Amino acid sequence: MGELLPVATAGEARERGARVGVLPVGSFEQHGAFLPLVTDTVVAVTVGRAVAAEYSLFELPAVTISCSHEHAGWAGTVSVSAATLYAVVNDVAESLRRSGVDRLVIVNGHGGNYVLGNVVQEAHGRMALFPTEVDWARARQAADIETTADDDMHAGELETSILLHAHPELVRADYAEHDHLAPARDRMLTVGLAAYTESGVVGRPSLASAEKGRLVLASLVASFRGVLEAFGQVSR
Repeated sequence: MGELLPVATAGEARERGARVGVLPVGSFEQHGAFLPLVTDTVVAVTVGRAVAAEYSLFELPAVTISCSHEHAGWAGTVSVSAATLYAVVNDVAESLRRSGVDRLVIVNGHGGNYVLGNVVQEAHGRMALFPTEVDWARARQAADIETTADDDMHAGELETSILLHAHPELVRADYAEHDHLAPARDRMLTVGLAAYTESGVVGRPSLASAEKGRLVLASLVASFRGVLEAFGQVSR
């Protein structure tokens, strides 16, 4: 798991001279019986590392504990408040600005981190949130993900595919045996995810493959160019 942390030296960071930082934000929450608690963090780091390498950006270590309150009750899940996550991301952005990195992209791996949208909204062009729903939709189409975004909510085809591609050692061998669909989750924020799934899974991991994960990642790397265009860092 050590490869999930950036290992550049201060000298190497200075030579790169990046003006855009990439901050993965994951979570530490249940992902059924076959994916690790750090799944969202692994996804965010995998995407963040790929775009940082492709576009020569400053890669930051991940924020691993975030807003996972809808998963409360499952063993291992840990959360912080939205206010805490808001403060941490803003503090990171301010620290980066003092060192000359004046733009920050938050690579979010957990859907429950709603507050990150407000952080970016209030930054007035200095931050971006990635991937957006449009980026994810494009990646799903590129990889022929069969499950819809609504049905593939948690520990399903998409997340399992990304881990099978990038970190297959983290996926338990019986992943294909844990499909569960719960299409009507209208009150999830009130009652939590446990009201809709006993296993913690909402999706069809049986459809996952490493090749789908590779195609998803490639699509996201291509889509990221639009973030830099919005920042004015690359030409259209």
